[in-house]
Amino acid sequence: MGPLVTQDIIGGNWNFVLAFILGLFFGGVLEQAGFSSSRKLAGVFYGYDFVVLRVFFTAAITAMVGLLFFHYFEWIDLSLVYVNPTFWPSALTGGAIMGLGFIVGGFCPGTSVCAASIGKIDAMVFLVGIFIGISLFGFTYDWWVDFVFAGDLGRIKVYDSLGMRQGSFAFMLIAVALIAFYATRWIEKRVKKVEY
Repeated sequence: MGPLVTQDIIGGNWNFVLAFILGLFFGGVLEQAGFSSSRKLAGVFYGYDFVVLRVFFTAAITAMVGLLFFHYFEWIDLSLVYVNPTFWPSALTGGAIMGLGFIVGGFCPGTSVCAASIGKIDAMVFLVGIFIGISLFGFTYDWWVDFVFAGDLGRIKVYDSLGMRQGSFAFMLIAVALIAFYATRWIEKRVKKVEY
């Protein structure tokens, strides 16, 4: 669990136990938010339900602000937080494939596990498709390895690429989120009026 292991706050073996427990809680939160419903998840693409956008925007902002405050009070060293390196061709391709799967199937990988765990057949079929895709990629990995690691941009952060300070970017993102919350509520009300 990030810097907890590297700073010897918890042992390496406890890392997986803690990840499993947090994963259970995360799944419970997804279910309570209604993310086991493919209609609710696909609603963001069709413009009638933006709960997904609001929940994940809220989660991202909460994590961002929490990390900034923890760093400010020196409770965490942000340099120890792992950032995935960016390989832009494979990132764009993977995003397009996942986005298409999200629109067609109504689930992302996490929400499909959540929905399958409560017995939804469409989510189970979606999970089978995920495992088939993962297996095919794994068996043909040698064909794709050069493409996967092409276009290495390193461990970039959005605020660095925009030439902004962390705090300025955080303020801007919170402002964008508030605008998005208001705009999506307005869109949902307009869509519901049209339905009736």
